[in-house]
Amino acid sequence: MAVKVEHDVSESRFEIFLDGQLAGYADYAERNGVRDFHHTVTYPQFRGQGLAAQLVKAALDDTKDRGFSVVPSCSYVEHYIAENPSYAELV
Repeated sequence: MAVKVEHDVSESRFEIFLDGQLAGYADYAERNGVRDFHHTVTYPQFRGQGLAAQLVKAALDDTKDRGFSVVPSCSYVEHYIAENPSYAELV
């Protein structure tokens, strides 16, 4: 299975694809060097495969690489950061 994460800047979201099919996304609002991740979705047929974690990791890595900070309004993003303390510095 091929997994690919893309950053759709025009839609302010990161998207994850599994074998070419959109499997989910993480929406954010960006302002003054801060990304507020407010919604993460994994479509039902793709759940249980760890895709949300891969998606959020890629989104946070990109955010960190760009020097932005994070507001984890989405409960999944908040949980992911709590479980992966290396991202705590972004909050």
